[in-house]
Amino acid sequence: MTGDQGTLATIADGELTADPETVRRARQIATRLAMPRPRRDPSARRGAGELASLRYRDGSDDIDLDRTVAQLVEHPLPDEDDIFVRERVRTRRSVLLLVDVSGSMRGERIRTAAATVGALAAELSRDDLAVVAFWSDAAILGRLGQYVPPPVLLDTMLRIPAKGLTNIAFPLQVAARELARVPARDARAVLLSDCVHNAGPDPRPFAARLPRLDVLFDTAGEQDADLARDLARLGRGRLRRIGAYTDVAPALSAIFTN
Repeated sequence: MTGDQGTLATIADGELTADPETVRRARQIATRLAMPRPRRDPSARRGAGELASLRYRDGSDDIDLDRTVAQLVEHPLPDEDDIFVRERVRTRRSVLLLVDVSGSMRGERIRTAAATVGALAAELSRDDLAVVAFWSDAAILGRLGQYVPPPVLLDTMLRIPAKGLTNIAFPLQVAARELARVPARDARAVLLSDCVHNAGPDPRPFAARLPRLDVLFDTAGEQDADLARDLARLGRGRLRRIGAYTDVAPALSAIFTN
């Protein structure tokens, strides 16, 4: 632990810092795992969540009698839109992805980062995703409420040289500020890192302040398993080990089932 304080940096347009083959593979992986952002469809958001009274659509059988009767008073000859049912509606999630791009995150790990961006874009196609890249400092690549296409996020991330120390506390502080603008029940952060924290204060207290923190623990090289477990536990989230980019999609599926 050190007394170093991180700062928010701006990533300027310029040459991609990774080698051409890594760039090609990273883009290929992210494109394969990402799906197009669909048009909004209110019925597609029905599922686990709060109970709500909605107009009837195929497949619903729990009729909201009070609201339906009130509607029939005004429309004695009803059509399908005059029938109301009770269904559970999932609220829009706000997810902040924190990607470690410090000096220890090289080689296979840039492919893991690409897979994470692509898979999260697919998983959260109807939700709100923001991305923060970090090393001893950090850069916000996309903010909540401002949709950025996955290829643009990836190219911006590939412009950041894998350099410097790893300050995990600072991106957790950034995440807390960003997620404070949305309801806590819909907010969570996902950390992708080897958790080799060697700059800045102890990140554990900052993990505890987040609504939820899930950890994708990169085990492809140097790593700190104790810190990874502590961060997931204190953040009331899940820990999933990532040995290669192919582990990302199953790990995210497990994380987002809860």
